[in-house]
Order: sequence, then structure tokens, then C-alpha cells
Amino acid sequence: LDQLGVPLYAVVKEDIGTEVQNFRPYFKGEIFLDEKKCFYGPRERRMGLLAFVRVGVWLSGLRAFRKGFMGNVLGEGFVLGGVFVIGRGQQGILLEHREKEFGDKVNISDVLQAAKKIPLGR
Repeated sequence: LDQLGVPLYAVVKEDIGTEVQNFRPYFKGEIFLDEKKCFYGPRERRMGLLAFVRVGVWLSGLRAFRKGFMGNVLGEGFVLGGVFVIGRGQQGILLEHREKEFGDKVNISDVLQAAKKIPLGR
């Protein structure tokens, strides 16, 4: 993304303790706090307690644990996230990936392909 001149941003819904600070080593872009959850849209996408019976959630958790990532149980943890590539001006949303379950990863090739559609310059 740096080579393409595309900035990276994160929007988080809460900052409990040192949560955002702990995230910084894994994310070099700017981080915005959206406590009112305006960016999340009119209908939050949540995954309730039934998430814990989904095999994909357990596999994602195991994968993260093996890589040394430790989560926390503080705050509101049932809101699903997503990844958006937003173009310049009238280009709008070039890629939209909304988690279907916790740990549902975006395809990085799709992100790069969408980012390449953004014209260079300001």
C-alpha cells in the first residue's frame, strides 16, 4: 500500500486500558476512535453467543493463539468488523469485506487489486 501511495486507517469502537497501544505494533496506519459507532452504520453487525459453536471461530482463535496473539475479554466483543478500500473523490467503495464470523480474513490480493484502482497523486 505504501508503494501505491494508499494510506491505511483503522476505526475502533473502544479503547479500554492499553488496547489501542497494544495494537500499534501490528498496525502502522492512523487509528481513529469511534465511541459513538457512527462508522459502523445504522445497524451494527453482531455475532452473539452462538459464535462459540462455529468451527470457523474456533479455528481462527487457535490460529491467532499459535501466532502469539492474545485477546482480551474486556469491553464489547461481539461487533463484527470489516475492511474497506475507499477510492478518491467519486470512486466510492472499491472493496468491501464484512466479517461473517470472528477471524474472517479479507483476501489480501483483493485489497491490493482494489488499491491499484486508486489514481496516484492528490
